[in-house]
Amino acid sequence: MVEFSKLNAADFVGEDDELDEEPGEVIESAPPLQVGEEREINSLGLTKKLLKRGIGWETPEFGDEVTVHYVGKLADGAEFVSTRDRDKPLIFNLGQGQVISGLNHGIITMTKGEAALFRMPSELAYGVEGMDGVPPNSSVQFEVELISWITVVDVCKDGGIIKKIIEKGEMMGPPGELDEVRVKYTATIDDGAIVAKTPEDGLEFYVKEGHLCPALPKAVKTMKKREKVNLVVQPHYAFGDDKKDSNTSFRSFPQSSVLRIDLELVSFKPVVDVTGDSKVLKKILKEGEGFVTADEGASVTVRYTAMLEDGTVFDKRGLDGTDAMEFVTDEEQVIAGLDRAVMTMKKGEHGLLTIKPEYGFGNAEVKQDLAIIPPISTILYEVEILDFIKEKAPWEMNDQEKIEACKRKKDEGNLLFKNGKYRRAGKKYDKALDFVSGDIPFGDDDLKLVESLRVSCWLNTAACCLKLLDFHRAVNLCSKVLDVESSNVKALYRRAQAYMETADLHLAELDIKKALETEPQNREVKLLQKSLKQLRAESNKSDAQIYTTMFSRMTKDGSTATKRLKIDNVENNNKPLEEVIAMELEKTAVSSQPPDEGVAVDSSS
Repeated sequence: MVEFSKLNAADFVGEDDELDEEPGEVIESAPPLQVGEEREINSLGLTKKLLKRGIGWETPEFGDEVTVHYVGKLADGAEFVSTRDRDKPLIFNLGQGQVISGLNHGIITMTKGEAALFRMPSELAYGVEGMDGVPPNSSVQFEVELISWITVVDVCKDGGIIKKIIEKGEMMGPPGELDEVRVKYTATIDDGAIVAKTPEDGLEFYVKEGHLCPALPKAVKTMKKREKVNLVVQPHYAFGDDKKDSNTSFRSFPQSSVLRIDLELVSFKPVVDVTGDSKVLKKILKEGEGFVTADEGASVTVRYTAMLEDGTVFDKRGLDGTDAMEFVTDEEQVIAGLDRAVMTMKKGEHGLLTIKPEYGFGNAEVKQDLAIIPPISTILYEVEILDFIKEKAPWEMNDQEKIEACKRKKDEGNLLFKNGKYRRAGKKYDKALDFVSGDIPFGDDDLKLVESLRVSCWLNTAACCLKLLDFHRAVNLCSKVLDVESSNVKALYRRAQAYMETADLHLAELDIKKALETEPQNREVKLLQKSLKQLRAESNKSDAQIYTTMFSRMTKDGSTATKRLKIDNVENNNKPLEEVIAMELEKTAVSSQPPDEGVAVDSSS
């Protein structure tokens, strides 16, 4: 409409520009307008009088495509424009300069079906120029009915993919990059010719793999289940070059074509990267109950069909007359991929697992009842979790139950440690500590036992860390023990080991010295002390070699340092130069160490 096409400064006032509150200031929302009530709705002089209440509470936003009826009048009531006369509503995009600013800012406050009267000064209307039927600098009023609107989304924020929401979807969504979606669409070009169309029941594809053109997966990732949209796709998000598909439902078309796609997201199956490395993927075929998952240590009952990638079934449980499988999660009772996936599942959940060899049967050929699994096979499990019983959480237990649970987990960790399964043993000790955490209050009668259990678990976890080369955590755990028992020989011994591995030789020496003050005849500590001396000697020899190389580069006769070393060499019975340098370094190392002030020993330990 010509009368709505003029722009003025207020057209460029955004929604946020009208708010000028100080940081932290609370802005209270005004109560809803009552029918017949009039109120100023922005600081620019725009007022709104509610004539008819609308439906719901949602309102359009700038960019949305609205359909309205309106009647425009001057302040004296003289009518200058009306869509009612033509019985044809106006369709336009809010905030795009297609109508005067006062209407843009008024309509964004309206709900579907609402009717309102907006009064606005000339700055929000036709300004100093006016228009046919509207003198310059005239205040005007518009009676507006918001018939409907379509939400418009700029998918890539560059105008390349414009999405108009024709029908809103359900709460589920949007799908993720890994998910499998089922869609229906019809794609056309400017002349109306259909270039692609799905079968009646739609088709499935993985979002990550894409389909049809780059725009389709990008749009799908913004949609909810059952949402219907119309896409306007610019060429660079369409095909970019002449497209001709082998499918007869496609036809070739020019690369400059703007693509229009009527699209529905029929459904989607979420795909979860269970292990974080895409080597165990879980496609959810049916959602489970509630929010609680099996988690670690749960007793689960499942049924499944296990197969190779080509569909060859090698195992079945709980189907065709076979018994369901029962196992405890995180106990290595089944292959790692199945174990890890089941821990993420809810009761009643049905999923399809894709398990790479690293989490399956690895490099071995495995004979099963129904088929042989070749080496390095990716395998599939269609699995349903029938039931599970979770371990009690610490807050569900009394003090005695917590202590017993801690002992049980510690014993399980000890057995795993003896079998060389250090990572799993460490997890058991960590779990044991959960039951006797310092955050949990215990009665006075149990405090000594609880403290002893904590110390034991910290020490055992530190032993696991040493085996797993996690020396920094080993140091931290031993330090926790020493905060409680300052002369604990095991803690001093294991912390010294960790210090030696991280080349903190001086700190290792202090821990060894303190351990020997407590137990002078401890064989293991003495052996560690001997290893430390060897490390020091090797370190000094290495340093000596470095200095020898440095000195060899000096001027043969002009270096004072070299001359001094030669004199020292004579005084030391012509020992090899490297040995003389090592002796000098040893002197330097000793003179630079802090004085030994002794270490207090807790005689009560």
